[in-house]
Amino acid sequence: MKPTPLQRILLALIPLAVLVGLLAIDIAIFGADSILGASQVVLLVASGICVWLAMWLYDTPWKDFEAAIAQNFGDIAPSVLILFLIGAISGTWTMSGVVPAFISYGIGLISPKVFLLTACLLCAVVSVMTGSSWTTIATVGVALLGIGRAEGFSDALTAGAIISGAYFGDKISPLSDTTVLASSVNGVPLFSHIRYMLFTTVPSFVITLVIFTVLGLTHGGTPETEMQVYTSVLGSHFHLTPWLLLVPAFTVWMIWKRQPAIMVLALSALVATVAALIFQPDIVRGIGSAVTSGSAAKVQFSGVVRMVYDSVSLETGVEEVNQLLVTRGMVGMLNTVFLILCAMCFGACMKASGMIADLSRILAPLTRTRTGLVGSTVVTGTALNGVVSDQYLAILLTSNIYRDSFDREGYEPRLLSRSVEDSATVTSPLFPWSSCGMTQATILSVPTLAYAPFCFFNLLSPLLSILIAALGWKIVKPKR
Repeated sequence: MKPTPLQRILLALIPLAVLVGLLAIDIAIFGADSILGASQVVLLVASGICVWLAMWLYDTPWKDFEAAIAQNFGDIAPSVLILFLIGAISGTWTMSGVVPAFISYGIGLISPKVFLLTACLLCAVVSVMTGSSWTTIATVGVALLGIGRAEGFSDALTAGAIISGAYFGDKISPLSDTTVLASSVNGVPLFSHIRYMLFTTVPSFVITLVIFTVLGLTHGGTPETEMQVYTSVLGSHFHLTPWLLLVPAFTVWMIWKRQPAIMVLALSALVATVAALIFQPDIVRGIGSAVTSGSAAKVQFSGVVRMVYDSVSLETGVEEVNQLLVTRGMVGMLNTVFLILCAMCFGACMKASGMIADLSRILAPLTRTRTGLVGSTVVTGTALNGVVSDQYLAILLTSNIYRDSFDREGYEPRLLSRSVEDSATVTSPLFPWSSCGMTQATILSVPTLAYAPFCFFNLLSPLLSILIAALGWKIVKPKR
């Protein structure tokens, strides 16, 4: 006997309940170390339960799961390469002196009272230019995190400002792959989609900036003498010169020329490596001599290679500064890649089994009103980030689930594409086990659950999307 629709919904909740329950236990036991393997095991266990239920009760053939997993792995291949290049950027930008220079100059130029506002706005501008929140956070974001720490802000609060700005830019940039995906999959011209998003995105961002302004103005700050410790220690260990800023300038130039993200990151890491050999030769030799000996050329070569791929650190005698100079390298991204692969496996199994479509039926009764339709879309897009652990899948699946409902009720496709972006794109870094959540936590070395409460833009966007739908602002039903 085949399961009834209600039974299918209840069965679809089982893998999700197992995932959430075991992840909660994992985080309680292992904390931030859950990424080292415990979370991956949970994702695979939940995937196995999904496959078992579908093969047993739905007669879903195994080849369907294999095909879905293979497709998901193929789709995320560029993202994996970008992750490894971000690791290389972390090592080369830090050890070449680029990040220390940013921190040293930033402490002198950015007042603590407007730091959070400045960090959010700067990341927004860079993200609009790059179309990539990941690239923005891995470059400008890392430097801003160091400045914030020196000025007495918690890493979680600073990370919230960085991620808020980065995802605002990512959401409205015509260069953003998520923006292009959300518009194209729903048949909406790109710039029409972007203009329509402004009605929800701008209010969300303005409120975010007001919050960060208030938090900055009420911040007690770090005494100037303590901030001078950072600049003096960094200056004594690095040869800091404005010439180092040519590295980010070159990166911005490539972005301006609209070069692919992989090319931008690879060439940026290469230029930073050259800068390290020119301006920080002693540091490069020190990194190399820790693992090898012999000729100067051999030691220098070892230092360059380790700087790119390995996790390295410098001892300055000041613990707070030491924490700024710990780099992950490519090897530091392996656990994140491991997690993303397992998350993609779970998402593929849920999709191939039809359980995602079953879960969407829970919200079907709410789609008869404008507010209910938009609200259901927003809730689904957000929830799918937690279920399939990938924003691209969340965008595609949410669009496919609700396209007929929006068409049936007579609403413009751009309302669907906006609702999808207001949820599936911006909430992706708020889930600890999602690809975006773990990536940002890895890049910034701040746990997802620590920074999530301060990602005000990411939290406000879904709420504003529903509120504006309730008000009916700029929402029309075209004549048929």
